[in-house]
Amino acid sequence: MNAALVMFCFFVGITLVITWWASARTTTSKGFYAAHREIGGVQNGWAVAGDYMSAASFLGITGLIAFYGFDGFMYSVGFLVAYLTVLFLVAEPLRNVGKYTMADLISFRLHGKGVRAIAAISTLVVALFYMIAQMVGAGSLVDLLLPSASYTMAIVVVGALMIVYVMFGGMLATTWVQIIKAALLLAGAVAITLMVLAHYSFSLPQLFSAAANVAGPGGTTTNLLQSGLLYAGRHGALNLLSLGLALVLGTAGLPHILMRFYTVPTARAARTSVAWAMVLIGIFYLTTMFMGLGAATLVGKADIGTHVKDARAIAYISRQPAAMQPVLNAELKTKQYIVPAQNNNMAAPLLANYLGGAYFMAFIAAVAFATILAVVAGLTISASSAFAHDIWWNIVRKGKGDEREQLRVARATAAAVGIVAILLSIGLRTLNVAFLVGLAFAVAASANVPVIVLSLSWRRFNKVGAIAGMVTGLVSSLGIIAISPAIMGIDAPLSATHHFIQMAPLFPLDNPGLLSIPLGFIGAVLGTLFSRDPQAEADFDQLLVRANTGMGAEV
Repeated sequence: MNAALVMFCFFVGITLVITWWASARTTTSKGFYAAHREIGGVQNGWAVAGDYMSAASFLGITGLIAFYGFDGFMYSVGFLVAYLTVLFLVAEPLRNVGKYTMADLISFRLHGKGVRAIAAISTLVVALFYMIAQMVGAGSLVDLLLPSASYTMAIVVVGALMIVYVMFGGMLATTWVQIIKAALLLAGAVAITLMVLAHYSFSLPQLFSAAANVAGPGGTTTNLLQSGLLYAGRHGALNLLSLGLALVLGTAGLPHILMRFYTVPTARAARTSVAWAMVLIGIFYLTTMFMGLGAATLVGKADIGTHVKDARAIAYISRQPAAMQPVLNAELKTKQYIVPAQNNNMAAPLLANYLGGAYFMAFIAAVAFATILAVVAGLTISASSAFAHDIWWNIVRKGKGDEREQLRVARATAAAVGIVAILLSIGLRTLNVAFLVGLAFAVAASANVPVIVLSLSWRRFNKVGAIAGMVTGLVSSLGIIAISPAIMGIDAPLSATHHFIQMAPLFPLDNPGLLSIPLGFIGAVLGTLFSRDPQAEADFDQLLVRANTGMGAEV
């Protein structure tokens, strides 16, 4: 049996045991959404790191660095720096003011069904964007390691597992899956990094010298240490700025990250969570540089990113694990085999194969698969809580109803979200996962962050401003994505290999953040200035006391 499949099954078995254990402790909405607020600060820090270090990081960013070097590393920098905004802006106030969801914070003094409904819709949109990126990565992994299995089957299996985790285990099972996944991912990334450095005698000058002369097609060489390989041309600097804004601000608006701060018992534990998460995430994102450069210099860009046919396909197959070769050779007889391209994000597993052989590649692939399962579970529970707690419980039922009913709705929503994510992931299989997550960050930064920041800092801010800000940010970010190179025309290297609309893009940048984030703030400010809400202003002092001291916080 394929070694990767054995390791996949082993990890899935462990997570299903955890889910069975957690299911007996998940009998109330508080247990389902927040694990009874019994997760310690250090534990939650590991879980936050596990929730944040996604397939976009391990697979997507490694591939981007392998192809674009310095420019690809800008994704890592953006993801890491982003946690400063979480630490300074939202972690402690969110824990003190909210209950289960982002909408709880916004609705503390901005009362009304409209505010909560729009916040819930924004949560669902961001969660789906992020979820699709993870599941596309899962399909790419299976395409590489289990050629006899189909991409669609991989997506369905991942979707079914995430539904099981959330429906039965709730936040408790999700937390422990994320902790285990974070430990495995860090171990795998550090191991690959040490092996790459060992290949170059632990000499950074040797590694960087090789990265400055990476062989390309036709005898050309590429210097991965120089800027401009990805963010080049007339819009290169603007593309980088737009991406940076989305990453740095977007983390503070990601619902599945924000929801983790409701699982700790105190505000101090929330701060501890962020501190631990920053250390773990910082170590991981440093390793992406070594993994990416190692993939480019050792495996070679030709093998991780070029469509290979005919004689070159035979050469490629000969370098694969012996157990895989008969299957690949049989496939070659019926069609031209294609080596995974850059949009398939397979630089890290292929580097593991080069450094440690088939079993090490199987372990790294299983870690990547674990990464995907952990993150999609967190996303599913955030989407489920947005509908069940915000829309059903607070808007439809007006806070009145049976506890078991709310739990049933949450579990049914998890199943529905999983099915939608499966269908969308099958249709968007050509996209780079890091690119897709960049779009999710842009939507979160445009729709959620302006309202969170202004709710906590501006006395005049009111529900009209909140609704205007969220709607403007959400509609503008989605609209700009629709007219950007990601969807239309001949696009930048990160986007799809085919397009849904065959015409020139109306917006030149890959990421909408540079325009949509200011529009979100402008919408929130204008909506506030054109209306008054004396009750919201009167409740501002209560919000400040609660946010900064924790007096009266949910326990």
